[in-house]
Order: sequence, then structure tokens, then C-alpha cells
Amino acid sequence: MKILLISPQTPDTFWSFKHAIRFVSRKASMAPLGLLTVAAMLPPEWELKLVDLNVEKLKDEDLRRADYVLLGAMIVNKDSVREIVARCARLGKTVIAGGPLFTTGHEAFPEIQHFVLGEAEEIMPQVVADMQSGQLQTIYQAPHRPDITRTPAPRWDLIQFRHYVTMSVQFSRGCPFDCEFCDIIVMNGRVPRTKTPAQLIAELDGLRQRGWQDMVFIVDDNFIGNKAWTKTLLHALIEWRQRTRTRIGFLTEASVNLADDPELCALMVAAGFKKVFVGIETPSIEALTECHKLQNRNRDLVASVQTLQRAGLEVMGGFIVGFDSDQKDIFKRQFEFIQRSGVATAMVGLLTALPQTRLWQRLKTEGRLEMESSGNNTDAALNFKPKLNREFLQAGYRDLVKKLYEPGNYYRRIRTFLKSHRPAGPRRRLSRADFFAFLKTFWVLGVWHRGRVGYWRLFWGTLIRRPRQFPHAIELAILGYHFRRVAKSL
Repeated sequence: MKILLISPQTPDTFWSFKHAIRFVSRKASMAPLGLLTVAAMLPPEWELKLVDLNVEKLKDEDLRRADYVLLGAMIVNKDSVREIVARCARLGKTVIAGGPLFTTGHEAFPEIQHFVLGEAEEIMPQVVADMQSGQLQTIYQAPHRPDITRTPAPRWDLIQFRHYVTMSVQFSRGCPFDCEFCDIIVMNGRVPRTKTPAQLIAELDGLRQRGWQDMVFIVDDNFIGNKAWTKTLLHALIEWRQRTRTRIGFLTEASVNLADDPELCALMVAAGFKKVFVGIETPSIEALTECHKLQNRNRDLVASVQTLQRAGLEVMGGFIVGFDSDQKDIFKRQFEFIQRSGVATAMVGLLTALPQTRLWQRLKTEGRLEMESSGNNTDAALNFKPKLNREFLQAGYRDLVKKLYEPGNYYRRIRTFLKSHRPAGPRRRLSRADFFAFLKTFWVLGVWHRGRVGYWRLFWGTLIRRPRQFPHAIELAILGYHFRRVAKSL
């Protein structure tokens, strides 16, 4: 059986890092973990090929050779998905689609014949049997959430590491919190399910033995959803680092209450974690109450961020504007809050109602839903009727993002971060690609691009005052170039 697995193209968003990865001569920020994991659920004797459209073009020859096409996608990939499906239809190829895009919205794709909805572990044996018999069903969906200790290790052999900045693995699924706008609890539930520490370390060892020595994104919905089990994993990771002397570093996603647990922070840093994405959302207490993000209430969010920075972690922050309770000063408040916190990588988006979320259900009941979500966190097209004037929100959002990534403001935010950040944990050796990226910044950021004065001020100021943080400062300068390019296109 010949199977073609296709990962759709990701549009130019904050998360694509398209303009930053060119500095390190890579083609994509992350490998398609979902498809690599599904590939491991297929019979080992089958002939598999994975095409990631962020890395290479899809050839008709590859489609013609395939008995089946397996397509995995997120909401942001929907435009690319429609192009892929149209090409498959022209060549008479059967598509089996899965992933978040279809789990919460497969009805929007009548042109696709077969879907695997939700998590695939328990249902894939049936899918495989039906592929072999040629009797595929329209919908496959497991009756309950699977035990992910049964999830196989990803098929790393199907990709070329040199194309990617970051590899991905997963330790847990699910999040204990109940944010109204979040679709994680729709897809993965509120009770975190975890792999065993030995299982995850075996996956990491598979990467290491194949020569990977760069960053690994642990793509959990909330890495600290089960703190006790996370600490067990971290102790095992520390032992693994010492035993293998690996240079691999980690980043992940976690809730802000990580700042309340100094032991957990210290273990993460000792295990090699360098960055953590935190959903900070808003400085508005009313908005946090409205969206039921209770874990962010009753705390000084700037202080929490700085606690994580002092522990040795860079905080990447998610922020949202457009809540019903937001007042006209929300853009000013968000700007001042982000600048004060030193969150250099600030992912700001307009509120969107993702399919099947509690927000989506509420707005539907209120008659305020107007269109599908694009899944793009930089899309200024609101998919519901807001309480504030639509044009005011859209214009204010565009102005906020452009102002945040204006060179003077952005470099000022990096310096604020560097003052709080205390580098700790294993040092990551710089690669040849890092060195050439550093040289490219001289021309792109130091000569050619607007903001050159701010770049050189950051360059020399960090090199003289904080030499250990110099590589981190240059990395953030490169990321800022990407964010400015995205902001300019809004």
C-alpha cells in the first residue's frame, strides 16, 4: 500500500516565523508532528511518503503513485487544504482527513470523502483495515479519549531535519482550565493525560541518535496541567541530559500559575527549558472574568512574568483584544502592559470564536456569529458582531501591533526583558547556522532595515553589559524583524 501524507502550507502569521527562519537558512519553523505520529500507526510494510508544503512542492507524480492521501490540518491551513483536495479530485485520489480543522468543522468540506475526527490512536486499526479492504467509512471517531501511553514514537525518518528550526514532541494532552475562547478542552478535554517519562525520553533519544541537537517544542496544551507528573518527567530529563550530554533545549506552553511554583521553574530550567509560551491575554480583570480565565485573576501579571524571567525562562505571551467588556482604552492598556512586562515575543490577536468553543456557542445563541474563523491570530476580520465598533477594533488592533513592533518600542522591550532575565541551566552551543544568522543581522538589521540605530544600541549595550545574554538578544532582534514584516502586512 502506497500512502501519501500531506501537511498543508501555513500562511504568513506570527507563528510561521517565515521571515526569521531565513536567517538560519531553514524552510519551516516546526516539523508536522501530528502526521509523523499518524504515520507510525500505519503498518510498517506500507510505503509512506510525507510532503510538507512548507518545505517542498506537491507533485502530481506523488499523488498519482498514492493509493490513499492522508491530510492533516489546523484551522489556519484551510485555504491550502482546499487547493490540495481539488488537486486530489482532479486525479481521482481518495482523501482521508484529520486534525483540528476537521474535528470541529468537517461539515464545511463536503468535497472530502472520509474523516478521522478527534484523537486517532484507538480508531486507526479500523481505518487501516478498511483501507486494506477498500471499504472506508465517511466518519471515524473514537468513543472516548485514548490512553496516550499507547501512542507510538513519530516517524522521524520521513522528514529531513535540515529543513526545520524546531522538532516537536508531546508529553500530555488536555488542560484543567476552562477558558471560554479555547478549543483545547473541546478536542482534548480538561483532564490532562500523559505519556510516561520513559516514553517521552525514548522519543527524544530517537531525535538525538538521528543527530538532532537544536530546540524541541513540547507541544502540550498545558505542560504543567498535571504538576506532579511533570516534575517526575523533569527529574528524568535532567538525568537523561547528564547521561547523554545532549545539547537539546526545550520550549513549551504553560499557564501563568507556573510562576507560583519555584521548584517547578528550577526543574524546568535545569532540564534545559529556555522558553515558555503563556496565555496572558489581557490586563483587564473584567475581561479575564468574562472569558473565565480565572488562573490569571487576583495576581500581578507583570510580576508573574518577571518571576519566570528571573528563573531563567523567556516568556512568550499570548494577548487578546475584543472582549465584550473591553473599553476604548484597551489598546493603550495592552501596549503599556506589554512594554512594562518585557514580553518581547508578544502574540496579539483579535478575539475569535473558534468552532464548538463555549464562546462560539454563546455567540451563536446570541445571534452574533457572522462567519467562520480563519484560525489566523493576525487576521483582523472579526467573525462575530463585537460590542465595540467593528471598525474601531480593527483599526485599533492594527495600530497596536505595528506600535508594539516599531523598532524603538521593540528594542526597548528586549532591554526590559534582559534586565529581568537571569540566564541559568545548561548552555546551548551555537551552531554554524547560528553564526551565519548572526552575520546576516549586520546587513539586514544593522544597515538595510529601518531600526538600525536601535539594533546597534542593543548589540553594543548587551555585548558590553550582559555578554552571556548576547546570543539571546540577537535572536530576539531577528524575531522582531519577522514580527515587523507581519505587522506591516496587516
